[in-house]
Amino acid sequence: MKTSTEIGSITKHVSYECAVELVAKAGFDAFDFSMFDMARYDWERGAIIEKDHPLRGAEYSAFAKGLRKIAEESGIHCNQSHAPFPSYIPEIRSYFKRAIECTAIAGGKICIIHPDNRACAERNAELYCELLPFAKECGVKIATENMWHWDKERDIASAAACSHHEDFLAHIKAVNDPYLVACLDVGHAEMRGLGTSAEEMILALGEHLQALHIHDNDLKHDSHRIPFSMSIDFGKIMCALKKINYKGYLTLEADQHLSDYSEDNLLCGIKELYRSAAKLSDMFENA
Repeated sequence: MKTSTEIGSITKHVSYECAVELVAKAGFDAFDFSMFDMARYDWERGAIIEKDHPLRGAEYSAFAKGLRKIAEESGIHCNQSHAPFPSYIPEIRSYFKRAIECTAIAGGKICIIHPDNRACAERNAELYCELLPFAKECGVKIATENMWHWDKERDIASAAACSHHEDFLAHIKAVNDPYLVACLDVGHAEMRGLGTSAEEMILALGEHLQALHIHDNDLKHDSHRIPFSMSIDFGKIMCALKKINYKGYLTLEADQHLSDYSEDNLLCGIKELYRSAAKLSDMFENA
């Protein structure tokens, strides 16, 4: 199984270009192109951060092309990307086609675009159906992802778009197009209160599952920690992936892991991420 990791957490320390090089040095086969600087949302202010970044400006295509060149020179490639979120913000939605285009330019085949957490399958289908013709022109599939809300009174996760395997399937079927696929966020699926599990979701999604966001948690919070550091049983998950003959990448989204590192020892942290991904790959092969 080929391995990949998101670069959003790495770019908090170094440039995008350096992040791609470090992912290659650590041993990964690919990188997940995090595009949050295209339209980064400030959750406290409830507004887009007006940040000067190439992904926001007129040179976005040249920037994506440059990342692809650096990746190829480093011996890796882009397997997938992550568009900005939350999807219910109109300005962020206005960047989704740009995110799809940048995915294609960088060489990625799947762009993860969150559903509107609060919307039903039919409402979210409208968003995806609007984007699919352009995605097909670019040769890029769109992946929807399982989300969550937080019940403050019960102090536990609560239902949101795609948070249960039945609702996830409902989203896929509402669009009914091979260019809309599923990205399973393993950590989200394991949060207590959502009435499902990563294993159940994998088996239910079957061939629709073509991308992953892998990280660990305490089975309650969305911790985004390195696999094997907390409570998720990855043995069951790898067995389920093997059972459905999963053909995608094992892509990490353990973005909180590198918060413990500085630029000086960043590569060490990324190598730790790679070792966890390699262990998952071995588990999949031996399942």
